[in-house]
Amino acid sequence: MNRDPEAWARLGQALANTRQAQKLRQEDVAEKAGVSLKSVQSAESGVVPKARMPYTVPAIARAIGWPDGAVDSVLDGGAPPGGWRDVSVQHLVDASELEADLTNAMVRATDGTTSAEIKAATKAALDVLRQHGLI
Repeated sequence: MNRDPEAWARLGQALANTRQAQKLRQEDVAEKAGVSLKSVQSAESGVVPKARMPYTVPAIARAIGWPDGAVDSVLDGGAPPGGWRDVSVQHLVDASELEADLTNAMVRATDGTTSAEIKAATKAALDVLRQHGLI
């Protein structure tokens, strides 16, 4: 059994993301899988099991529509079923397009504010995003 904490954290996050994408509560998945709520919470927490693969993890995966073998595949570094994966979106954000979108949003949200004031507020918002490394 894979004992890599990062692999189990990735599996837990993938299980949670799939459940949330289906708009299911943890209680719904537990009932559908025939396991306890605590089992679902434990699986989604991504903690490495103490001994062997808990029988509840594959049951939870099946309850959210994952095929047989998907749990082992994710633990071995594969992508979760359904295409969920971590993706950096930084390179997808065009700064000039974002500036235009922010300006338009501020224009719609403010009344009686001059275009110069809106432009200054937009630039301030963009500066904060840059400071955080988001653009």
